[in-house]
Amino acid sequence: MDTKQDRSVSSDPPGDAADNQGQVLSLHQRILGDVEGRILSGEWPPGHRIPFEHELTEQYDCSRMTVNKALTELVKRGLIERRRKSGSYVTFPQVQSAVMEIHDVKLEVQSLGLDYSFRVDERKVRKVEGRDRERLDLPSSGKLLDVTCRHFAGSRPFCFEERLISLSAVPEAEEETFETAAPGSWLLGKVPWSTAEHRIRAVAASKSAAQALDIATGTACLVIERRTWSGRAPVTHVRLTYPGDRHELVAQFAPSPIG
Repeated sequence: MDTKQDRSVSSDPPGDAADNQGQVLSLHQRILGDVEGRILSGEWPPGHRIPFEHELTEQYDCSRMTVNKALTELVKRGLIERRRKSGSYVTFPQVQSAVMEIHDVKLEVQSLGLDYSFRVDERKVRKVEGRDRERLDLPSSGKLLDVTCRHFAGSRPFCFEERLISLSAVPEAEEETFETAAPGSWLLGKVPWSTAEHRIRAVAASKSAAQALDIATGTACLVIERRTWSGRAPVTHVRLTYPGDRHELVAQFAPSPIG
């Protein structure tokens, strides 16, 4: 009497056969460990594109499912991010800013161990307009410097800066080209400030902000708006826009005395 046995046929390559669960597990752990090790050692810095899935499949002689499982785990650990149609990249560390301090964006980037650079996109001297009164309380007869720039962490846009500077408070800014220092850094070194006001909002990226930060329009962003005074004179208003998934605000405080 003949007997028949059902046999399942795996479509996986021999190195990733379904009847060898130990090997599949070791391959998954090996890929996970190799990629994680290169990221944590700094061999693959933030922003580095890791090999495509099909490249890892060939390198480890395994199925795409095994590679995908390892990459998914790395995403969960916050070590890589996947971008549609362009691959997987080492994530940038999330920077923390103190809520009640005026920080130099350059120092924020350098605190992450990344190279800092900036680029002035637009700079113009103009008369104060009505809409400026909401941002910086200046007389209509006054002049201001309107400047926008981008700050980079490595090669990736980190922050989009839109700034107004009162030329009555800082007249030397009219001739400043900001070739060696970004506007915020330059002001911190030039003008002693006495009072500052912060407004923090979550917004959807506008078309201009999205283009500057190389993100999709509507992406969640964190916006810090700050007005600064020296004595009673308004000095500057700045709007700093950060991609929301790469920035957070931190405040430390103690209870107020009672009685």
